[in-house]
Amino acid sequence: MSSRRCGGGWRHLHPGFVGAKFAPHDFRRLFATELVNNGLPIHIGAALLGHLDIRTTRGYVAVFDEDVISHYQQFLARRRTERPEEEYRQPSHEEWTEFEGHFDKRRVELGSCGRPYGTSCAHEHACIRCPMLSIDPTMIPRLDELEQDLLARRERATAEDWQGEIEGLDLTLTFLRSKREQARIQRQGTVSLGFPAVPHRDPPLTDR
Repeated sequence: MSSRRCGGGWRHLHPGFVGAKFAPHDFRRLFATELVNNGLPIHIGAALLGHLDIRTTRGYVAVFDEDVISHYQQFLARRRTERPEEEYRQPSHEEWTEFEGHFDKRRVELGSCGRPYGTSCAHEHACIRCPMLSIDPTMIPRLDELEQDLLARRERATAEDWQGEIEGLDLTLTFLRSKREQARIQRQGTVSLGFPAVPHRDPPLTDR
């Protein structure tokens, strides 16, 4: 154990840290690791650290995936013990029917809507513009038909000088083309990268 004078006093260094250099950001990572190791769910740690993506926080903390899952389950268990018992009951037939009906209503012409349970359509069923819409790849031909219709409407709006209509149609076309491209990528599925080719090398020559 070595000693070093610091700020008018002495501090003792563990032999394992002799010669180690720490930056301020290292202590941020240590703080994040201590939070998660002591049972704080990683998504709350991400909020405290100001991370927009939880994967950034996962790179900060020195814990295994099973530890993250275990801590999150423990957090949920503690939260459930604090909630009133009357909130935990079997749903009625009407409530269960309503719950199932929500997912039935999420099926739309072009695919499925990803809006959460208990929420209504925020875009008045303008699905092409909605970020919650997930396109069914089999509906790509239908998107092509919609694009042709929108282009025809835009041509008419241009001839009549309907500037507001043109702006709205251009926005819809942008969303449509973006979603169509996403659906095409989804239809392609997994891309095989193959195996790297190992070049053949002749054995080295040896002197006899």
